Amino acid sequence: MGKVFLIDIAKCNGCYSCQCACKDEHVENDWMPYNRLQPAYGQFWFKLQEIIRGTTPKIKAAYVPLMCMHCDDAPCMKSCPVDAINKRPDGLVIIDPAKCNGCMLCVEACPYGAIYYNNDLKLAQKCTGCAHLLDRGWPIKEPRCVDACITDMLRFGEEEDFSADIAKSEAYPTLSGEPAPKVRVHYQNLPKRFIAGTVYDPGTEEVVIGATCTLSGADSGTAVTDEFGDFWFEGIAVGEYSVKIEKDGKTLTRDNINTEKDVNLGNLALS
Repeated sequence: MGKVFLIDIAKCNGCYSCQCACKDEHVENDWMPYNRLQPAYGQFWFKLQEIIRGTTPKIKAAYVPLMCMHCDDAPCMKSCPVDAINKRPDGLVIIDPAKCNGCMLCVEACPYGAIYYNNDLKLAQKCTGCAHLLDRGWPIKEPRCVDACITDMLRFGEEEDFSADIAKSEAYPTLSGEPAPKVRVHYQNLPKRFIAGTVYDPGTEEVVIGATCTLSGADSGTAVTDEFGDFWFEGIAVGEYSVKIEKDGKTLTRDNINTEKDVNLGNLALS
């Protein structure tokens, strides 16, 4: 079965400890035959991306790690003309620095942009899953990024032990939008689209609390405005939508809402 990473975006607080731990382990450290030293600048084998969605004041922030996905049928392996990229029995994909000829074909082939080129060493480099630590009996038995995570957002272990969580997970989207290969990095709670707004009564100039909001379109659902007059429809698919707002016999409908981006409908007058 092999090793897997499980990443729960909802648990990440953006502390960047994972990214810093990766740099600490690999910058200026030569872990042959697993990898050569990582440059201090320009490479992030484990990169925490800050994603800001929506418009003021309806804004959501998420922190999404990006790393080598250790694909089972890895495109980088197929692209390598000198067989420098191999999958270990535990599932980790390793670029052999002694064999790499610096052709950069694997950099172009990676569907996630997770392989870097070291201009000084003329080598392709990426996350190894800290295979050098796992093989040398490090008692933590986890990559440095996982060990550094204080919120349990990152987990690492045997695939069979995470089978229930993997069933509720998804693959990170590829750069091209094409279907993802079978990966060993599984994500939960990846950011999806939202539609939000604030409902107010123009007569009283007060927010409307307890209005029923009905979403229809690519997804559907209902929400009730809170004490600030706000409503949120979160985790919805990209598509076309309508929102109907009702309270005390008053009705307001907004049609032709497109969620190619997250949507803040702004202040909505219910009269």
